[in-house]
Amino acid sequence: MPSLIRMENIYKVYNPGENEVRALDGVDLDIQEGEFVAIIGHSGSGKSTLMNMIGCLDEPTTGTYYLHGKNVLGMSDNELSEVRNEEIGFIFQGFNLIPNLDAIGNVELPLIYRGLERKERKELSKHALHLVGLSSRLDHKPSEMSGGQQQRVAVARAIAAEPPVILADEPTGNLDSHSTKEIMSILKRLHAAGKTVIIITHDTDIAEQAHRVIAIKDGKIIKDTKNTGGTPS
Repeated sequence: MPSLIRMENIYKVYNPGENEVRALDGVDLDIQEGEFVAIIGHSGSGKSTLMNMIGCLDEPTTGTYYLHGKNVLGMSDNELSEVRNEEIGFIFQGFNLIPNLDAIGNVELPLIYRGLERKERKELSKHALHLVGLSSRLDHKPSEMSGGQQQRVAVARAIAAEPPVILADEPTGNLDSHSTKEIMSILKRLHAAGKTVIIITHDTDIAEQAHRVIAIKDGKIIKDTKNTGGTPS
């Protein structure tokens, strides 16, 4: 079966020359459809740069990247935007919600960019918020919700269009232990429903809940292990 994500010999080099920094240093990575993967590393390890590559938010200096068999690096900016909007649901540590929009308005945003009709957008947004347990908070703005609730809105926004890949960057980094458990439970349910879930984290407790753990250091993958402790739901 072809890989969902296939990266070969990926380099990301800043300041080429004497003082160059290799944020990614010859990364090879294959991720299959339906995997639950954690990419773990300390600050400055290259994990955020790798996330940006996976999410088509940045391009490598050299190397190849295929997503669903398509050569991402040969795409135009418009094509990349389409890939990000249709293939990948992003969840960020900082929530990235629009303060003056309520929950349903925030979830609707990427659906507007996809050109969906208002009625369909509303239905998909309500369904996504229901899936994360926020049916009673549709008209609440971010300032009227806890950090855990805001992150659940962010998860709903990521899944509303039903992208095949969920890419979560430190999704529990700003949350207390109770909210962390809630978010991880949601991500596990999404994986059990067939989504490919990729979590970027520095937290070993979070990484251990995934089925595969990829450790990165100094821009290189130093370990890639299956985790029997990971739970599917």
